[in-house]
Amino acid sequence: MKRILVLCTGNSCRSQMAEGYLKFYSSGNLEVYSAGTESTDLHPLTVSVMEEDNIDMSDHEPKNLDRFHGQSFDYLITVCKEADQELLKGIDYQHKVHFNIPDPASKTGSPQEVEQEFFRVRELIKKNMLKFLGGVLSENIEHA
Repeated sequence: MKRILVLCTGNSCRSQMAEGYLKFYSSGNLEVYSAGTESTDLHPLTVSVMEEDNIDMSDHEPKNLDRFHGQSFDYLITVCKEADQELLKGIDYQHKVHFNIPDPASKTGSPQEVEQEFFRVRELIKKNMLKFLGGVLSENIEHA
């Protein structure tokens, strides 16, 4: 089974959403994890916008990259430029894929504007994870 690690800075929004979509659309045929270089709390809007798309993330928790020290992955997916530039020590991966996705948690404005940004970023992540699954992994996913 292919192992994938999705990395961003905080593991509160983008990498969590990507993990959710990869698990959902691969129907359990991938081992998917997400982490942050400086993990923070899971953003409540992450849970609610994903729930609106029928993906339950209520039991997800942020994980620091250190948790995966000494592990090997088939794919490392970075979803922000800071994570893409991070020097990874102790994490082994065969392929690296980068998507530069804006952090919805950094959006300022009214609560409605912030929520709209979370929905916009969610759709961007969904599109990119489907592209990743279809383009990069379509022939490599092991079927049960």
